[in-house]
Amino acid sequence: MQVDIRNRPSFANLLVHFSPGDSIIAEAGAMATMSSNIDMKTRLNGGFFGAIARRLFGSESIFINEFSANSPGELVLTQPFPGDIVCTELQGNTMLLQPGAFIACDPTVRLSLGWAGFRSWIAREGLFRIKVSGKGRVWFGAYGAIFEKEISGEHIVDSGHLVAYEPTISINVGLAGGIFTSFFSGEGVVTRVRGQGKIYMQSRSFDGLAAWTNSHLL
Repeated sequence: MQVDIRNRPSFANLLVHFSPGDSIIAEAGAMATMSSNIDMKTRLNGGFFGAIARRLFGSESIFINEFSANSPGELVLTQPFPGDIVCTELQGNTMLLQPGAFIACDPTVRLSLGWAGFRSWIAREGLFRIKVSGKGRVWFGAYGAIFEKEISGEHIVDSGHLVAYEPTISINVGLAGGIFTSFFSGEGVVTRVRGQGKIYMQSRSFDGLAAWTNSHLL
C-alpha cells in the first residue's frame, strides 16, 4: 500500500493507493473521497470503555474506520484544520501524540490512551496522550507546519506547540524567564522537555489563533 502526503504544509492530505488485500485504520470523519470499490467498516476504538476514555480525555472519536480493498483503488484522508501531516514508522517502539493529532495507521499499530500528567495539563497540552505502539506506519497532523528535533538534555517549547514525543521524554512546566520577562514578553508558561529522544512541534497554535482573532474583534 502506497500512501502519499500531498499539498504540504498548509493543506496536507493523504492519498492512499490500495492494492488487493491492503487495509488502513483511520480516525472517524477523516475520509474525504474514495473509490467505489473500497470497503469501510466502523468499530469501537479499543473496546467500549477504552473508546469512551479516548473521546473524553484524548479528543479522539469513539469510533475508528477500517478501509480495505480487494482490487486497486484510492482513498483520500484529511484532518479538520489546515496544517501539515507527517508519517513515522514504528519498529516495536512507542510514540505519544497530542489529542486530535492522530489521522491513520497500519492495522498492525496498537492505539491506546496514555497519562501525560498534571504538568502537561498546566502547560495546556492535555492530561492524556494518544499512545501508538507496535510495528507499522502512523500518520498524524497538526495546525501549521510540523518540524522534528532530536534532543539530548532540555529543550523549551512554547505551550500548545508540542505535537508528539517519544516516551523517553519527560515534560515539565516553567516560566519563560523571570516573572517580569515571562508575563510581559507574551510567552508566560512554557513546556520544558527533558531526556533523550525525538519530539515533533507545530509552527502554529490554536491559542495563538484565538488570541489574534479576539484582538481584532474588540
